[in-house]
Amino acid sequence: MRLHLWAITAAFLSAGTQAAIVHDSDIAGNVIFGSGNADGGWTINQTGNMELALRAKVRYDVGDNLPKNTFNANGDGTFSHAVGNPGGTLSGRARWNFEWSVNTDASGTGGAKLAAYDFILGIDSDAGFGTTWHSYSLTGMAYDHSFGDNTTAQSAGVEAPSGDYAAFLALLGSNSLMQNSANMEFVDDGVLFAGNFDPNIDGNYSFFLEARDGNGGLVGRTDITVIVGNGAQQQVPEPASLALAGLALAGLAATRRRKA
Repeated sequence: MRLHLWAITAAFLSAGTQAAIVHDSDIAGNVIFGSGNADGGWTINQTGNMELALRAKVRYDVGDNLPKNTFNANGDGTFSHAVGNPGGTLSGRARWNFEWSVNTDASGTGGAKLAAYDFILGIDSDAGFGTTWHSYSLTGMAYDHSFGDNTTAQSAGVEAPSGDYAAFLALLGSNSLMQNSANMEFVDDGVLFAGNFDPNIDGNYSFFLEARDGNGGLVGRTDITVIVGNGAQQQVPEPASLALAGLALAGLAATRRRKA
């Protein structure tokens, strides 16, 4: 996929509907994009019939540069993946991909289609503990998403012809399942954010996936964080900062003595 633009935990969404986040799990249907992509490893939010799922997967294995159905899910919405790149003309790519799935009829009995909602994917470009979010609508143009429903076989999703937005909209109107996989290299360098993603540094990268109704109301959201290599490093305070903190503590202690 190339983008050309922009533990179970209970939570209550703005609509008041209870949702459950489930980690390291299977989705309702099959994994319908690509070839030979297995199910599993997803962090899933299911609110009513709306199922939103995110995961990270080995795209270029350290040993042979081939994709693997290895998710390295930690059971808490985080995924641990190797630092580095596959080399050659792909040296700007991470060894891992982030993957998403949206299903508007997880039970297979509701009948809602994708076109009734908007789906927002958020991507963090900050390798540190902070987040610098960049988000875009998954339905804003004719992306190469794979479409189907709960009966679609593994790897048997249908894609719109390249650049054919009318065909893309038709698929949104007739399907309930939409999925894709992407690499951080596809969204950097002025696509979603200005700087170049560096696959060769340790870091933490977060992602969110939201569903919104026709009025912009939040229907559901799921989040993951990919820990690359050793992850983001804790910042060590400079000596001057430590000295100021010490003075502040000393002043607080003196104030307490006077009050006593």
